[in-house]
Amino acid sequence: MAASELYTKYARVWIPDPEEVWKSAELVKDYKPGDKVLQLRLEEGKDIEYFLDPKTEELPPLRNPDILVGENDLTALSYLHEPAVLHNLKVRFIDSKLIYTYCGIVLVAINPYEQLPIYGEDIINAYSGQNMGDMDPHIFAVAEEAYKQMARDERNQSIIVSGESGAGKTVSAKYAMRYFATVSGSTSEANVEEKVLASNPIMESIGNAKTTRNDNSSRFGKYIEIGFDKRYRIIGANMRTYLLEKSRVVFQAEEERNYHIFYQLCASAALPEFKTLRLGNANYFHYTKQGGSPVIDGIDDAKEMVNTRQACTLLGISDSYQMGIFQILAGILHLGNVEFAFQDSDSCIIPPKHDPLTIFCDLMGVEYGEMAHWLCHRKLVTATETYIKPISKLHAINARDALAKHIYANLFNWIVDHVNKALHSTVKQHSFIGVLDIYGFETFEINSFEQFCINYANEKLQQQFNMHVFKLEQEEYMKEQIPWTLIDFYDNQPCINLIEAKMGILDLLDEECKMPKGSDDSWAQKLYNTHLNKCVLFEKPRLSNKAFIIKHFADKVEYQCEGFLEKNKDTVFEEQIKVLKSSKFKLLPELFQDEEKVISPTSATPSGRVLLSRTPIKPAKARPGQTSKEHKKTVGHQFRNSLHLLMETLNATTPHYVRCIKPNDFKFPFTFDEKRAVQQLRACGVLETIRISAAGFPSRWTYQEFFSRYRVLMKQKDVLSDRKQTCKNVLEKLILDKDKYQFGKTKIFFRAGQVAYLEKIRADKLRAACIRIQKTIRGWLMRKKYMRMRKAAITIQRYVRGYQARCYAMFLRRTRAAIIIQKFQRMYVVRKRYQCMRDATIALQALLRGYLVRNRYQMMLREHKSVIIQKHVRGWLARVQYRRTLKAIVYLQCCYRRMMAKRELKKLKIEARSVERYKKLHIGLENKIMQLQRKIDEQNKEYKSLLEKMNNLEVTYSTEKEKLRSDVERLRMSEEEAKNATNRVLSLQEEIAKLRKELQQTQTEKKTIEEWADKYKRETEQLVSELKEQNTLLKTEKEELNRRIHDQAKEITETMEKKLVEETKQLELDLNDERLRYQNLLNEFSRLEERYDDLKDEMNLMVSIPKPGHKRTDSTHSSNESEYTFSSEITEAEDLPLRMEQEPSEKKAPLDMSLFLKLQKRVTELEQEKQSLQDELDRKEEQALRAKAKEEERPPIRGAELEYESLKRQELESENKKLKNELNELQKALTETQSPEVTAPGAPAYRVLLDQLTSVSEELEVRKEEVLILRSQLVSQKEAIQPKNTMTDSTILLEDVQKMKDKGEIAQAYIGLKETNRLLESQLQSQKKSHENELESLRGEIQSLKEENNRQQQLLAQNLQLPPEARIEASLQHEITRLTNENLDLMEQLEKQDKTVRKLKKQLKVFAKKIGELEVGQMENISPGQIIDEPIRPVNIPRKEKDFQGMLEYKKEDEQKLIKNLILELKPRGVAVNLIPGLPAYILFMCVRHADYLNDDQKVRSLLTSTINGIKKVLKKRGDDFETVSFWLSNTCRFLHCLKQYSGEEGFMKHNTPRQNEHCLTNFDLAEYRQVLSDLAIQIYQQLVRVLENILQPMIVSGMLEHETIQGVSGVKPTGLRKRTSSIADEGTYTLDSIIRQLNSFHSVMCQHGMDPELIKQVVKQMFYIVGAVTLNNLLLRKDMCSWSKGMQIRYNVSQLEEWLRDKNLMNSGAKETLEPLIQAAQLLQVKKKTDEDAEAICSMCSALTTAQIVKVLNLYTPVNEFEERVLVSFIRTIQLRLRDRKDSPQLLMDAKHIFPVTFPFNPSSLALETIQIPASLGLGFISRV
Repeated sequence: MAASELYTKYARVWIPDPEEVWKSAELVKDYKPGDKVLQLRLEEGKDIEYFLDPKTEELPPLRNPDILVGENDLTALSYLHEPAVLHNLKVRFIDSKLIYTYCGIVLVAINPYEQLPIYGEDIINAYSGQNMGDMDPHIFAVAEEAYKQMARDERNQSIIVSGESGAGKTVSAKYAMRYFATVSGSTSEANVEEKVLASNPIMESIGNAKTTRNDNSSRFGKYIEIGFDKRYRIIGANMRTYLLEKSRVVFQAEEERNYHIFYQLCASAALPEFKTLRLGNANYFHYTKQGGSPVIDGIDDAKEMVNTRQACTLLGISDSYQMGIFQILAGILHLGNVEFAFQDSDSCIIPPKHDPLTIFCDLMGVEYGEMAHWLCHRKLVTATETYIKPISKLHAINARDALAKHIYANLFNWIVDHVNKALHSTVKQHSFIGVLDIYGFETFEINSFEQFCINYANEKLQQQFNMHVFKLEQEEYMKEQIPWTLIDFYDNQPCINLIEAKMGILDLLDEECKMPKGSDDSWAQKLYNTHLNKCVLFEKPRLSNKAFIIKHFADKVEYQCEGFLEKNKDTVFEEQIKVLKSSKFKLLPELFQDEEKVISPTSATPSGRVLLSRTPIKPAKARPGQTSKEHKKTVGHQFRNSLHLLMETLNATTPHYVRCIKPNDFKFPFTFDEKRAVQQLRACGVLETIRISAAGFPSRWTYQEFFSRYRVLMKQKDVLSDRKQTCKNVLEKLILDKDKYQFGKTKIFFRAGQVAYLEKIRADKLRAACIRIQKTIRGWLMRKKYMRMRKAAITIQRYVRGYQARCYAMFLRRTRAAIIIQKFQRMYVVRKRYQCMRDATIALQALLRGYLVRNRYQMMLREHKSVIIQKHVRGWLARVQYRRTLKAIVYLQCCYRRMMAKRELKKLKIEARSVERYKKLHIGLENKIMQLQRKIDEQNKEYKSLLEKMNNLEVTYSTEKEKLRSDVERLRMSEEEAKNATNRVLSLQEEIAKLRKELQQTQTEKKTIEEWADKYKRETEQLVSELKEQNTLLKTEKEELNRRIHDQAKEITETMEKKLVEETKQLELDLNDERLRYQNLLNEFSRLEERYDDLKDEMNLMVSIPKPGHKRTDSTHSSNESEYTFSSEITEAEDLPLRMEQEPSEKKAPLDMSLFLKLQKRVTELEQEKQSLQDELDRKEEQALRAKAKEEERPPIRGAELEYESLKRQELESENKKLKNELNELQKALTETQSPEVTAPGAPAYRVLLDQLTSVSEELEVRKEEVLILRSQLVSQKEAIQPKNTMTDSTILLEDVQKMKDKGEIAQAYIGLKETNRLLESQLQSQKKSHENELESLRGEIQSLKEENNRQQQLLAQNLQLPPEARIEASLQHEITRLTNENLDLMEQLEKQDKTVRKLKKQLKVFAKKIGELEVGQMENISPGQIIDEPIRPVNIPRKEKDFQGMLEYKKEDEQKLIKNLILELKPRGVAVNLIPGLPAYILFMCVRHADYLNDDQKVRSLLTSTINGIKKVLKKRGDDFETVSFWLSNTCRFLHCLKQYSGEEGFMKHNTPRQNEHCLTNFDLAEYRQVLSDLAIQIYQQLVRVLENILQPMIVSGMLEHETIQGVSGVKPTGLRKRTSSIADEGTYTLDSIIRQLNSFHSVMCQHGMDPELIKQVVKQMFYIVGAVTLNNLLLRKDMCSWSKGMQIRYNVSQLEEWLRDKNLMNSGAKETLEPLIQAAQLLQVKKKTDEDAEAICSMCSALTTAQIVKVLNLYTPVNEFEERVLVSFIRTIQLRLRDRKDSPQLLMDAKHIFPVTFPFNPSSLALETIQIPASLGLGFISRV
């Protein structure tokens, strides 16, 4: 492909720029071969001419398409060159705030100078187990790759972190070690990972310092080997250090500091323990004030000191040793303040009693005189004599500084040695990962020996890096079977030879150091003589003879020779060391005791620990005669040896590279300096990696990815079933030059620029398609517009024509209306004339007819009156005749009756003297008595009425009297007023005269007043108008204020409601948090319990280690008896003796036991707290219910009903008391009786007891009926008493009188009659009183009825005002309310009766049981002989049907067999398929019921404890099996529900049948065990969630994100060296269908096991939360997934999950809400992201996402095609501004490990226990149904 094809118009290129390094420009016209100038246009719109180099004619580098900008891997760029790399890093760093980028095998890390929330434990968990290319670049991805390769390839790994000072090397190494510590964990109790991390604060305090480029710059190199065991868990670590910058101890440049530890000591000088160190401010000491910057902004040295001391304690450095370290460091500070007095040119002296030296000697424990002497003198040893020579002041100062440096270096080595000892492990190391944190390439204005060594190390590392990159490229080509061509790359071996080869720079330096009079100048001359003009890499500065230049791989560096020899020798006077060795301070000699050994001054391995298996270092003592020689090794020689060891270590491992870049020199956050970045990119080898990749085939595609991306360039006929052949055919057509690509086994390799060419073709094809689509759509739109206009014109025409037609129609209507009006007018005139004539005619007819009718009426009236007169006359005559006849007849009758009366008188006179007379008298007397009684009653009534009248009259009289009195008073007052009025009249007449005079005066004044009034009226009218206007304004203001007040009140109410809702939600959240905290504690408790079991098993194994030659038993095959788990904190004290007998080995772990007991105590406290909160909540609810009940109006209950209820209750209470008394007496009698015959079956007492019990129950039922009948008949009986008694008495008396014959009997009867009369009088009085009482009660009832009637009338009146439907509804509602209240009262009474009956039944059962026990005891007391001798009394035993009680009986010794068969060896699958759900739980509860029935507390406790422990064992053994965990979760919950359902508590018995209530537990309250089972169920639920998570975790990312559910929506972008997981589904790839199938499997298993529906909803909610959280977390960490098309895929996948919820009727489970963050993230990917309105919509839409997540998604949003647009940085800033007030978590990722608190709502079972059958397959034949 020719250049002219790429350098066309609108192509973009990079041109050099002095400020920005590279600048973007666009070609204005096409380039043609031979052109010398390119016409370009800059981005700011300026046109320029770019002149090509005439020698090379090299064209400027092309710019990558925008779609490739911001890629995770630089090797994914089509054009690989420096400007592309620089621009890509800048875009990621500035726009997307991404600090990590891959460059092939290198991770480029740019220091943001800001704390970022991307290093939390959630991020670590997200990267754990992921492939390196599947996630966005991160230091954790490199660490995970190293960890994974170590486990997979069983090869040691290394992570090499390099970069400039301030680039972030130390932080990157720290995060890598934190990742290993978090992911792997440790096996020992000492928590090695914490110690590894704790070594960082110590090493930073003694090895880091502030420089001009970095506030926390590492001034030494370190290589940390983190050791792992065979299970790849951290067991230890080892640290090696390189080239500590000792010169910093005595000298600091401007704006720099000494090592942090010195400033930490000064900041903590006020502490009591530091008083003896006599420290002060850092500005007081010479060694800490030279830089002039003792404080770092944002750093508190005192707090850092606390962290350092804590880290020392964690690493095992005791307080005494810590104080020793601080004592030595303080001595160094005081040593720096020692001053020398000038004596002469060759000698000096220390002033006597010099305070700094005195303090130094006191702290070091040495003699003041000796130290003062040897600081000013030195010893010279010759072959024959020894001389002591004074030294000059300058030499003394240098010697002092050398001593300080030496002490600090030895202290540094000692601390490193102790850190290594603390990190050392006794367990054999299987593999390790090394983290190398070493200084990067350095070049300053003045470069000395330290920079020379640093750059030398970087040359070695760069050589190793180049070889590794070259090797990987070669392996890739060979793997894909592509022809290998040699790639030319920079080899820095000549530079290394210049430094370390024979006669090299280091060799000449060592040689000069051995010379007696060697100097830096002579060494420089030797360098010039040896290498100048002989080695192209060595140069001499023009203006200096004391410097040299080396051309390193990164840049030229000029080194100053001054100080090289001194630093290389590292000379310290031996006499000074001897003085320190003689110190009384024990730590100080330790620092120098290993100086004789072969160690480096900066080595961290003085103990001689083996660093590599291939290069062991012998730790033995040096051979005699070798010590002095090896002791004289120079620093350069030692550094070269340690560097060789490091390179051997790195070559023996698989390296991973992290290159840290410093974006600017001013530590500004997210500020990118292109010049500094390019320098570092060149220095760290990133561009070399790019160059090596670009020289070959940098772009690599799999055939499937190439097909998916460039399918649009193929025709249908080109697509074959063989993807490889299809790609070959297409490429041959698209790229004619076959050298531009190669076909490998699995990939297609492209040279640089070819992918950009293919992208250009693809974009042109898509653009053409877009134009075609646009053309079609625009034509369709224009046609639509034309049709709309045509339709509008037709509509207008239609309306105009319609208007004209309506006007014509109106004309016609008006014409017709005029005709009609004329017609009706003419008709009216004619009709009126006709009506007038007709009325006149009718009037004449009416007069004539009336006259005739009146004459006829008069005639008929006369005839009628004559008939009446005749009728009355005839009647009078008939009546006169009748009276005459009647008078004659009456006279005759009187005569006859007089004659008959005379006859009868004679008879009566005769009979008067006989007995019959008296009888008749008696009868008459009795009648008179009755009449008298009646008269008395009437008189009483009259008396009462008169009394009432009298009272009324008195009242009226009093009122009339009061009225009269008031009238009299009023009249008196009126009389007085009249008198006063007459007087007043006289005075008024006088006044009238005066007034008449004044009237005339006022008339004259009136005119003036009227004039003034008119004027005033006008003014007032004007004022009134103004006031009206003001009034209207005030009214409007008032209305406005009222409206505002109303609005404010409304807002206040709304805010109060919102606050109430928020407080309610907050309380719910607090409850959930408390529940979650409690369940987390349970989880921690179970974890510690498992750990305790594991440790106990290990202890048992250690105790039972067989002798040599015996086979060792694996811990996994230990018996079940050795396992032990605590059942609960409740049963701990009860089971203690049993556990002590069964578990003697428990005493071997006292520490774990105490920890366990502490945890138990904490759990108990939490349970009590939870119970108190629950009680308080219940109490509040009860108060609310009472208040609500009081507020509700209850209809009044009538007096009769109240009497009825009270009578009923009294009857029942008396009966119950009677029954209790009888039971107590019987119980007492039976317990006191010793005779066996009394209580034997069939004995009288026994029969009496049974008969009495049956009669009592029958009598109870009868009494209930009697009470109901008696109350209903009470009123009618009372009314019938009086007449009934009177009638019976009178009839009896008459019969007796008729029977009496003689006078004696009559006298007796008379006396009896008197008595009877008295009795009747007394009865009448009593009846009168009773009737009066009854009358009062009836009056009360009448009053209540009146009130009820009034209330009913009010209700009726209210109802009548309502419409008919509402009236009916209101009346029904009222009636329902009344009946409901009555029913509630009746139900309360009934429940009390039932409760009493149940209590009596329980007492009877207990009583019967005790009777049985007495029978058994008495039978045991009878001897066998007595049994034989005594005659057996025959007993009739009736046979009845078998009635099971829902209990299972088993023997105590069969308990273990029951647990084994029912729990430990039960297979869930068979039970779930063949048996009823929850069968094991029912069986266990029925066994518990039988133990409760027997009142055997030991059996109950043992069974429940064994059950709980058995479930724990089976879950520990098969805890990874979902079916097992689900099965036992459902059975544990069912067991818990059974314990609640049959507990006998009212709250749990509501839904039971009467038969189920009979099965309630009678003797034991198992509420505490219910709590234990609830805790166990929580643990099982959490284990179930973990199993679900482990199964779903591998499926989620692949199925929800990577798999293309909607094929062809998203295209694959070009990828780099770190290949991502393909989004095209392979056979082994999980899809969304895989997830749904797995969800179906989970749901069906839970349903088969009979899990509670509410619990299934909670499990499904947790599953969906895991799916949503893992998907969103991966989306936030994968830039390639943040695109419009991927958002569409996610929304489709979520809709499928929602459809699954609908199919399973689980939409109300809350599972959909857990997916809301993922849904909003997908919507965020698809919405428009340009304007402020879009920003507002996004802020309101993404309520479930945090601000950090929204900004992260927007930063990661990447267009897949050129037609999509990137999100502008300004838009992201707008979003951040709008969301700054939102209070949400700063955490980026969701907590995928979060488990919602679980609840177990009570779910009673309708299954009857007595109907449960035990299948034979369970092997439970030893238990029997009862």
